Amino acid sequence: MTVRDVVRAGVLAAVVSGIPSTAHAVLTRGDVLAATRAAGTLLPGRRDRPGVAAGLVAHIGISSLWTVVLAFAVRRRELGVTRGAVAGLAIAALDLGIAARAYPAVRTLPRVPQVLDHLVFGAVLGGLLHKGQMAQATTWTTSPGCSEL
Repeated sequence: MTVRDVVRAGVLAAVVSGIPSTAHAVLTRGDVLAATRAAGTLLPGRRDRPGVAAGLVAHIGISSLWTVVLAFAVRRRELGVTRGAVAGLAIAALDLGIAARAYPAVRTLPRVPQVLDHLVFGAVLGGLLHKGQMAQATTWTTSPGCSEL
């Protein structure tokens, strides 16, 4: 597994990890950007100032951190989808159960969709970091006639 594989897996996992909370917001006619804005309060000096741009920066940073942690974990033991999902739930416990206590904008988000976001992140990342899966998942981007990412 190369650094490029880890980066690609992390980017894909970070992008799709927002599907559960976005779907929940759409189905309940809620604010689809509420979680993004709330994440912005995690940045230093922004605790009381949610924002979409800041939220994107925070999401990229947090996703990158957890991608690196899980990539190092994979070096010791394969994750795969199931173990990745369990890792995602552990990350949710840390992110939402401990860290979010200090951030009212995050704390007030609907809990289940946020936990599912973390579960999806871990499952996708674990699956893609599994031996050879990243190469298979990105084959379509390098096949003749296909667009690049």
